[in-house]
Amino acid sequence: MRFEIISELRSVETIASGREIRILPLLRKRWGAGRWRKMKGVARVRILRTGNIREAEIHWYEAHGIGKRDFKIKKLLK
Repeated sequence: MRFEIISELRSVETIASGREIRILPLLRKRWGAGRWRKMKGVARVRILRTGNIREAEIHWYEAHGIGKRDFKIKKLLK
C-alpha cells in the first residue's frame, strides 16, 4: 500500500534492536552499517490510491546517521 505520512509520528517505541531484527543483513546491505532499530508509532496518513486520510500504526527501521527507512502500515486505526 502506497501512502504519505501527513502528521508527526506519535507514541514511538522500539520493537527490536541489533541482532533481534530478522532482516538485519538486508538492511546493512541496502543502507549500510549502523545501529539498526525496528520502531513503531502512530500517524495520520494519506492513502495515495484512494486519497483517504486515516490514522495508522506504522513500522519502520532507523539507524543513527542513516535515518528512517522502509515505512509500512501495519494497521489502519479508527
